Amino acid sequence: MKTLLIIPCYNEENRLPIDELVHFIERENEGLSFLFVNDGSTDNTINILNKLADTFSFVKVLDLQQNVGKAEAIRTAMLKYTSDEYDYIGYFDADLATPLAEVNQFIAKAEKFDPIILMGSRVKLLGITDIKRKWYRHYFGRVFATIASSMLKIPVYDTQCGAKMIKSSVIKVLFKDSFISSWLFDVELLFRLKKLPDYNTNPTPIIELPLSKWEEKGDSKIPISYLFKVPFELVSIYLRYS
Repeated sequence: MKTLLIIPCYNEENRLPIDELVHFIERENEGLSFLFVNDGSTDNTINILNKLADTFSFVKVLDLQQNVGKAEAIRTAMLKYTSDEYDYIGYFDADLATPLAEVNQFIAKAEKFDPIILMGSRVKLLGITDIKRKWYRHYFGRVFATIASSMLKIPVYDTQCGAKMIKSSVIKVLFKDSFISSWLFDVELLFRLKKLPDYNTNPTPIIELPLSKWEEKGDSKIPISYLFKVPFELVSIYLRYS
């Protein structure tokens, strides 16, 4: 199975775990390509990414001259590189809070069940998963996920985990239009997914995968003040698609 993994980067010079990236890329490259999106960074991020691309033939860099935000950076990359070359295209956060090793689990489930979208889920299961997350972010996430699940009418556990993989054949439709919110676009993506004809014909349109490991790395790009905007953006998304 051919897979492209998009990693959006904005001023990641001091956060991008280069050693971890290189170690994984050197060992796990069969059928897997990488696309790093430089989202208008003002530090040395682009030079670091270009060095990776020069070293590995299956690593590409998309350089956006202006910062457009995570949602638009991913949308631009999805539309630019969607082709018959890939079966699935996914995205992970640049800090690798979701370790790259989890990609293998995504690919295995995609090959077995052929879903439209696979979503990483940060579920703490004793003795099975290693999820490290600040307690207040966990509880805020649970409240948010419960509300989002109710609006979507889908029993989804974790909409906001930054690890997802999507069937290439539906990407042009799902990402055709800009998103309302740069940070809640994952919820909007699920609303769009429910409107696809494939959603009702595919026996397993969505798969949530409990991640074996996830670690909050800190230095979040989301300002605290944004939390006050979340309810309004969530309602705006709901009204657009309901």
